[in-house]
Amino acid sequence: MSGQEELFSAVDALLEHIAQDDLPAPAERKRLREAAGLTQDQVAKALNTRREAVGNWETGKTEPRPPKRAAYARLLEGLAARFPAPDSTTAPAAAAPEPFHGPADAPAQPPAATTKEPARSTRPSSTARRSSAHQTAKKPATTAPPVDPRFANGPLAVIDAADGEVSAYCVGGLVLDVPAKSVPALVEWTLTEAKLGQPRLHRNGKDADPLLVLTEAACERYGLPAALSDEERLAGRIPESHKVVKQVKKADWQLTRRGFGPWARIYRPAQGAQRTCVQLCIPSWHALDFRHWGDAADLPPAELARVLGTYATRVMTPRGSTAVTGLELMTALRPPTRAVQDEGTGRWVSAPNPGALTEAVDCAPCEAPDAHPLLADLPRFHQRTPAEVLREEAYDWARPLTDEECMKPFLVGIDVNMAFAAAANRTLVGLGAPVHVNTPRFDPNLPGSWLVDLSRIRFDPRLPSPFTPDGEQPEGPAWYATPTVAYAVELGHEVRPIEAYIRPEHAAYLDGWYTRLRDAYVATMADLGVTPDLDPAAFLDAMAGHKEADPELAIVLAAIKATVKGGIGKLRERGRQGWRPGQRWPALDRPTWRPDIRAAVISKARVNMHRKMLKLARATGQYPVAVLSDCAVYASDGPSPLDFLPYEDGKPLPGGFRLGVSPGMVKHEGTQTVLWAEGLREEHGDFLNLARYIKTGTVTAMDSGE
Repeated sequence: MSGQEELFSAVDALLEHIAQDDLPAPAERKRLREAAGLTQDQVAKALNTRREAVGNWETGKTEPRPPKRAAYARLLEGLAARFPAPDSTTAPAAAAPEPFHGPADAPAQPPAATTKEPARSTRPSSTARRSSAHQTAKKPATTAPPVDPRFANGPLAVIDAADGEVSAYCVGGLVLDVPAKSVPALVEWTLTEAKLGQPRLHRNGKDADPLLVLTEAACERYGLPAALSDEERLAGRIPESHKVVKQVKKADWQLTRRGFGPWARIYRPAQGAQRTCVQLCIPSWHALDFRHWGDAADLPPAELARVLGTYATRVMTPRGSTAVTGLELMTALRPPTRAVQDEGTGRWVSAPNPGALTEAVDCAPCEAPDAHPLLADLPRFHQRTPAEVLREEAYDWARPLTDEECMKPFLVGIDVNMAFAAAANRTLVGLGAPVHVNTPRFDPNLPGSWLVDLSRIRFDPRLPSPFTPDGEQPEGPAWYATPTVAYAVELGHEVRPIEAYIRPEHAAYLDGWYTRLRDAYVATMADLGVTPDLDPAAFLDAMAGHKEADPELAIVLAAIKATVKGGIGKLRERGRQGWRPGQRWPALDRPTWRPDIRAAVISKARVNMHRKMLKLARATGQYPVAVLSDCAVYASDGPSPLDFLPYEDGKPLPGGFRLGVSPGMVKHEGTQTVLWAEGLREEHGDFLNLARYIKTGTVTAMDSGE
């Protein structure tokens, strides 16, 4: 290259660098294109990229990269000169929504609400109480996104009946009068007048169906039982002979296979691109599990609408349990199909979406849980060894205290925030079926299951092994997920896999899922007074009483955390009632039935935990005495994490545990005395896992096996 060409290349690089910050806001990009009468296809063709990429630039989901970024900046600059922004003092006309170029058979939106405005209640009931509560709640200064007029009244409503009237309590304190006299009429009203629902989370996905939450009074008003009988609860639904089920079917509505249960779906088959469906949630039928939703089912209608509405806005409209919703969120953010134009006919058809789980695939034999059809040939009651089955589970490890640790007065537990969500971030997972290979060369960027012998790698006995859930040393070859083997390589050890099941097609499938749940968690914590800018001492003070700051938002926080753990667990859903070992169960036919992805996330979470414990041990000589999943317990001279976590000039140990609110950072789980621990050990045994009880200090009969 000549000297002049080198100068020109350097100048071009500078121009591209300048273009990095020279793009208008995403909404302005779309306005400029529409003002010029250009389609996304035309812009994409000019920039030699895909139409979907242009759409993502206009929504802010992604940003163009060089060299296309400089060219895109130049296009927008030229359009801005010809079509300047309107005067800010003039209210701009609402832009028409961009048409959805989807296949004719793609599931689409609920019908657009009619122009009739639902009547608002003037009764000063719980609506006024909720408004006063909102005035005292702390709220982050955020800009609300534009409201989709089809869903002007929010994603859901709590239906309640009182004094002969039925009311719908919506998000934001709005109360609507409900004229419907029956369940079918209630469904019709929801789809035609209520303006309930939620826009899709991905352009190739579908809008969320409106959710109606029926109180006990509403159930009685519409002829439903206030609670399920023991037989109905065991079946998970009311019988087909119930009069309300007959009403629904007589009105040409249908129920899904699970029937009219705590999370019922009432729908009519899609007509072309028209989707017609309403979901019901009935808390008095145990729709809201106490373990994940706390006392939400007992809240007044307005407060329940706030809790579920906040969750729906930050995560997604609930689709069932938090586990089901966590799994559905993966699909909503990475839909399996997208619309493409057939080159021959010019028609829009459905095609697999790159980077998504598009079809159900069988797992590898080592990844299959016990009684899976792939294992039907094994002898009955056969116990598979580590060389036969992939066992990537969270830590459950404990050891006796040393004499030096017994001299310290306290045991302090620290817990990793959203540990499994943090592990899901930037984790490559397979998209297709496994491929079996013998004596492969290990690649840390290749998702899969590897049969390798890590038993020669030794650690201080005061640390758990990173390779097994119980922290014990491996005894020979065993199956491991990629993150576990990669950690052995990171520690400087050579690995030689014997065989592997690899997945050549892979992507960071869970990145969007992590981001959505991280933002929901951080925003809810900020509402509770715990923000990322707090120093360690202030963070611990804020955490000490954050649940009391707003008990309703504390319920939302618990549900968000349950969505993470439940969603990961649902990737390996087992057979349910009526299933027999060796038979297939319905979950196996789901693209998201992926035990290998669950194993990779749990493997990475355990490795992350070990890496931090190893850093702390090497820097300070402190070792954990117990580890349970994402909680580690240390002997300490004081009752606070700051009494044993090293901080120098306010900065934590690089690569170690760090106090803070973000996922992957840690919080104080609980403190007990060493005397308490010794008493438990004398009563229940030396290897009782103290991390399980560090928060409350109480061991129940069930925990102790009595």
